[in-house]
Order: sequence, then structure tokens, then C-alpha cells
Amino acid sequence: MDGHALNDIQATVDADKAHVFHHLFQHAKLRTHDPRIIVEGKGMSVWDQNGREYLDSVSGGVWTVNVGYGRESIANAVRDQLIKINYFAGSVGSIPGAQFAERLTEKTPGLTRLYYVNSGTEANEKAWKMVRQIAHKHHGGKKWKILYRERDYHGSSLAALAACGQHQRADQYGPFPEGFIPVPHCLEYRAQWDVENYGERAADAIEEVILREGPDTVGALCLEPVTAGGGVIVPPKGYWERVQEICKKYDILLHIDEVVCGMGRTGEWFGYQNYGIKPDFVTCAKGVASGYAAIACMLTTDEVFEKFRTDPDDEMSYFRDISTFGGCTAGPAAALENMRIIEDEGLLANTKAMGDYMMSRLQELKEKHKVIGDVRGKGLFCGAELVADRATKEPLAEKLVQSVVASADADGVLIGATARSFKGFNNTLCFSPALIVDQPKIDRIIDAVDRGLAKLA
Repeated sequence: MDGHALNDIQATVDADKAHVFHHLFQHAKLRTHDPRIIVEGKGMSVWDQNGREYLDSVSGGVWTVNVGYGRESIANAVRDQLIKINYFAGSVGSIPGAQFAERLTEKTPGLTRLYYVNSGTEANEKAWKMVRQIAHKHHGGKKWKILYRERDYHGSSLAALAACGQHQRADQYGPFPEGFIPVPHCLEYRAQWDVENYGERAADAIEEVILREGPDTVGALCLEPVTAGGGVIVPPKGYWERVQEICKKYDILLHIDEVVCGMGRTGEWFGYQNYGIKPDFVTCAKGVASGYAAIACMLTTDEVFEKFRTDPDDEMSYFRDISTFGGCTAGPAAALENMRIIEDEGLLANTKAMGDYMMSRLQELKEKHKVIGDVRGKGLFCGAELVADRATKEPLAEKLVQSVVASADADGVLIGATARSFKGFNNTLCFSPALIVDQPKIDRIIDAVDRGLAKLA
């Protein structure tokens, strides 16, 4: 790198330190260290400002870059669309918006309507606003409460934090809107009940909350199909079937938050499709366009949609909502090409095959390192929970978990871990490589973790 380029890089670093307010970052660290700036990506590799390469096993840090970096065809699709028309308010339509809505709903039988927004948080907010409006329009103001699950996460707004099952993420941001009610988690490794059919028992606990609150007050149940940042929790056998029964029994809308699991992460287009359930709302973001453009959406049924066009003469009857950047055309243009890549390259099948391989390698690590208490996952969405003692399942201290992350980083591999989510249980390593991953790259990821775990002995 020549001197001019070095000067440009230093100027960028200086500008970042002076002006950028980073996400999830303690800026006191910048008193002694420069920020990391990612300047380039290709496939599953990224390079920082110093030219150092990293293998990314977390798809952009937050489960987003599902088809990998450097996809020229997506960039070209966005460019071509922006030249034609970049934006118009979502009260009118666009060609890519209509085309992607049609293509996506083909993948979600029963979900026929798509509402465009700009983030997963906002997608969830739209679903909850619909639940509240339905309560006013059709239930005399009742059925307005939203149930959410311990350890699940649904976004960063105040309402989303009111529905946050990770208390550290919500700390210091209250008071929150009313009507968001927690239900117990379903992590069998840390079972709350000593029963044979744990999945059904965990679902029955949801019914207990409904009965306590009053079924006529509960409008929706919002769950992740596989809990993500709460520790990669795969619901146990019997859970989802019982959840569906309970929702039907009490006329409760089932809202599945697919912000992380959607668009192939679990080996199906959506995580809920692994379990044969039929939701009323599905919210998705992150992998919808693999981060090449900002896009999120809320999917719902014709039955829900029809509740908002019952009386054209009633000025308050329709869904009176707007999302400014839901009118951007770059998002659906990128999403269409992203979907084509997933289909044409067989990435759902690859996700299942490579997910099985990653789980087998994690099981090998568990046999080798007693610090691993449990491994779990679905597709290319895997976790390893670290413990100080296997017999007692005492969680490993967060700083030690983060030392494994740091060790892998030093080896040129980026891995994830639960952090600052729920005090005492930030002890799960998280892996979500791009859907293009192959066995050699998985081996490199696992080998880096292996070396990091060995340092704890």
C-alpha cells in the first residue's frame, strides 16, 4: 500500500474515532485502540483497514449476509433499479415491490400479503399495531396484549424492548408500553420442569399465562422459530404443535419473528416451516437481501388483511400506517436477485448438509472439551453453550466465553457469542456462516474454536 493510500486509511480511522457512534460498542476502548474498519468482502472473507483477512462465521456479525460478500449481480440489480426509479412512498406500488411480494408469498403458503418496512424491529411493530387495531375494531378494545417468550428478542424500539426476553438489553430504557407479557422459555438443557414431554409442558406454560391474563385480553403470541441471540434454542419435540393448538383454542394470532431464521438460515425458506405450523404473521429482515440493501417486511394472511377493509366509508377502518423507507425500490430489487441466487445455487440443500456437518464437528468438540455443556442448532444456525461444570451446568463466566471469541479473532476467524443479554447466562458461542459455506471453511471455524477452548484448560 502506497503512502497516499495509508494516509487515506488513517484519515478514515481518525474520522471514525471522532464522529461515528457505533452499535453495541463501548467507545472507551477507542482511547487506546483504533476502531476496526471493514473495507472489503468476498465470499465469506472480509478485510480490515490493515489488510488483515478474517473468515466470517456470523454473516456480517448479525446473521445477515446469507449469500456471501461481493455479489455483483445483486449490486447491478440495485444499480439498474435506482436509475429507473429509486423511491416513491409506499402508498403506491413499484415493479420490484410487486414482483418480490409475489415471489416471496409463493414460498409461504397461507401468507398472501406483504407490508414493506426498513428493519426487523419495525416489521414487528407493524404486526403489533395491527393486533391492537384489530382489538379496537373487532373485539371491543379487548384482546390487545402481546405475549412474548423469555430469551427471545424482537428489536430495539421501546415497544420491542417491552417484548424483550433478554433483560440486559432492556435495562435502563424503561418505562415501557403496557400489555407485553412474558411466557417461559423452552430450553430443555435448562428445563424448568422435570417431565418426560418437556416440549408439550413448555407450551402448556403459555396456556397458563393466557388463563392468568384472561383469554379475552390476549391478541397475539410472538415467538422466534429458533431463538437466536438468546442462545440458539431449538424448540423441543411437541412444542410447536401444542403452541398452534393453544392459539387456535383461544383465538390468538400467532406471530413468528423470522428476522434471523428467514431466507434459508435453517435449511427451509423460513424457520417455522420445519415444524408444520401456520402463522398469522411472519416478520423478516436481515437475510431478505443479504445486506445488499435495507429491506424488511411483514407477511400476513388474507383473513387478517380483510379485517382492514371492511368499511370503505369508515375513515378509521384501514391500517393507517406508513414506513418512509418501505418505499425504496433497492430493497426488493436486491431481494429478488438474492432469492434467485439461493434457488439457482441450491443453497437450501447446502445449508442442510453443511449444517449437519457443523453440528457433527461441534459434537466432536463437546467430547473433547468438558467446558461445552450443550450443542444445538438447525441448519447453519448453531450454538455451543459453555459451562464451568457439566454436572451442575453452572454457566461459564462471560469474560471467559469472550476470551474464546477473542482467540478465534486472533486466528482470523470471526465467531459470535451471547453478550450483555441476560446476566449470568451470556455463555453460548454462536455460529451462522453464509449459506455458501463448505466443509473446509467449517473445519477452519471449528479448529479456531478448538484452540480457543484449549486455552481455558
